[in-house]
Amino acid sequence: MTRYLLSVHSGAGEGRAPMTQEEMQESHRQLRAIESEMAASGAWVFSGRLHDADTATVVRVSGGEVLTTDGPFVESKEHLGGFYIIEADDLDAALSWAAKVTAAIHTPIEVRPFAAFADEPDPGLGA
Repeated sequence: MTRYLLSVHSGAGEGRAPMTQEEMQESHRQLRAIESEMAASGAWVFSGRLHDADTATVVRVSGGEVLTTDGPFVESKEHLGGFYIIEADDLDAALSWAAKVTAAIHTPIEVRPFAAFADEPDPGLGA
């Protein structure tokens, strides 16, 4: 099994129209069902939803000093809104899960496999 990151990206001022309360409840119901299906199949490892990008704090080292600044890290119209870490047999299986999530939330999903450093076991192999 390979581990994949399904990242949910949201764009400021673009994308879907604001949801009504009923549409939001239906979307949340669909997500709970998909997440239950992921867990039952053994695909779900971890997931999380994030607050808006303007709540971020960036930590960096400059000139040997640790500096913190208000986020986000990059000036961008798109930001990470949430993610799933799943285990899937292959990319097609990961894409199938991403399709279910994007259909429920009407927001793009990026799918990427995890990689290991050369001297480490491949984390995608369930190590």
